Amino acid sequence: MKAVRIELKEANNFVLTFHRHHKPVVGHRFSIGAEHDGKMVGCVIVGRPVARMTDQKNIAEVTRLVTDGTKNACSFLYAQAARAAKELAFKSIQTFILETETGITLKASGWTNMGLTKSGSWHSRSNRRTDQPECPKLKWIKLLN
Repeated sequence: MKAVRIELKEANNFVLTFHRHHKPVVGHRFSIGAEHDGKMVGCVIVGRPVARMTDQKNIAEVTRLVTDGTKNACSFLYAQAARAAKELAFKSIQTFILETETGITLKASGWTNMGLTKSGSWHSRSNRRTDQPECPKLKWIKLLN
């Protein structure tokens, strides 16, 4: 498997095709694709932390990770995202997964489970978000220094 740089549009198309419960994202800092035998098998989208009170300068956040089911593609992409964020001088990288997901790929990539967050969403009076499930999520981080 090899890492390839991809544009947000290409990554979002992969999300539309393969992601079980998330929609495409609006922006990103960078996206990385995973190629196996010349075929794109997954991608990771890394952006700013979604929570407003999180350190936007020093923390990167995996906002989407999706594969076509190719073995080890998830672990490969989490490791690549962390490696790229470290090269860009971020102090840590984080992501959130559903409580029902095991996180085994994150653990295999050296990330740490920080526990369960509160459920909820980021609604405003004029705009109700529908791009993600409203349930408790597990927070995972990887320190990069």
